[in-house]
Amino acid sequence: MATRKHWLVKQEPEAYAWSDLLRDGKVTWDGVRNYQARNNLREMRSGDRVLFYHSVGPREVVGVAEVTREAFPDPTDDTGRWSSVELKPVTSLKTPVGLDRIKQDPDLADIALIRQSRLSVMPLAKKEFERIVSMGA
Repeated sequence: MATRKHWLVKQEPEAYAWSDLLRDGKVTWDGVRNYQARNNLREMRSGDRVLFYHSVGPREVVGVAEVTREAFPDPTDDTGRWSSVELKPVTSLKTPVGLDRIKQDPDLADIALIRQSRLSVMPLAKKEFERIVSMGA
């Protein structure tokens, strides 16, 4: 079995919040129009874990999701260039982990959320993922 990878996806809560994913039970993660983020979507595999980050308002990680369907053509794209994945919720963090706390943690100094702040889909090392989850426990 392949090693599980870890990711972070960003979303404006006004567009689609963690509470919406909890209500819906799954979501097609579509509408990504950045090539690096698209390539990251294409690297996701079923079973990979994903941190769900609210990118507006209190910028914070609020939950853990899982990839349930690997990359497929984005249904909102007529060009065939873009991809989507399907996610389902796994668990809410007891305490959301704000960007300020992430920036203050020396173990997280090199994560893409800080280095490439505009990227909407990014990989995390297992230890980075686990550190953020433990901060929200």
